[in-house]
Amino acid sequence: MIPTYNDLCVKLVGDLRQQAEQTGIGYEILVGDDGSTDHEVVSENRQIDQWAHCRYLVQPQNTGRAAIRNRLAREARYDWLLFVDSDMTVVRPDYIGQYVAQDNADVVDGGVTIGGDAEVLKQNLRYLYEKASEHEHTAEMRQKKPYQDFHTANFLIRRDLMLSHPFDERFRYYGYEDVLFGKQLRADHIAIKHIDNPMGFCTFESNPDFVSKTEEGLRTLYQFQSELRGYSRLITLVEGIHIPLILSLIRLSHRLFSGLIRHNLCGRHPSLKLFKFYKLGYYTTI
Repeated sequence: MIPTYNDLCVKLVGDLRQQAEQTGIGYEILVGDDGSTDHEVVSENRQIDQWAHCRYLVQPQNTGRAAIRNRLAREARYDWLLFVDSDMTVVRPDYIGQYVAQDNADVVDGGVTIGGDAEVLKQNLRYLYEKASEHEHTAEMRQKKPYQDFHTANFLIRRDLMLSHPFDERFRYYGYEDVLFGKQLRADHIAIKHIDNPMGFCTFESNPDFVSKTEEGLRTLYQFQSELRGYSRLITLVEGIHIPLILSLIRLSHRLFSGLIRHNLCGRHPSLKLFKFYKLGYYTTI
């Protein structure tokens, strides 16, 4: 199951298909295009529809990250669903085989590993951010907080379970639909198993695009703050500030300096410390 929006998926599908063939299992690969606006990408991706065991489903309009995953689950023919984000890269020769061996869990999160050339990407904010937190997302660390650290970039789930616990389609914009999904699984006592079977995160958007995406995610976080309480460090941090003057100072600092900080974050020498401060200021001023 590959939900996509303006991403070229041909190589990803080809790599997954090759591994599935090697395992000898029955399979299909569904790519759900959620109203992509890049017509060249859509045209290239349409060749997927010509391959055996593959389907390329195109939505005429963007319905959101939650809705497209739910549609893929409904369209699927098999009892197990493997969801992979369209910007991921296959990095293990036994990736599919590792999941086939997981027959004692209902939900399995394989995690991600951060790829790319550190020297080439040393000015890329997304790369620096993901690389700095990579040590927190090992299978061992994720298993300590299995529901809070669940992510949808690379996970396996029983189809009937997915159909009975669909993603919340109120989440139309970027961010946190996976966090709420993890919370819902916890509420129903459905275990999540975290394993070391990563997909590679090797493609990173530009600094301005990542800052804009982060802002969109923070607006999503604010919109669903009551549901996500206890599942967001930022919410916990902000709600732990009980002195109104401190919050006022944070908001004032953001209004005064957000332009300068954003200029740094979008520039050639982005600071992760300023990025954290920018997120705090942006969230408190929404």
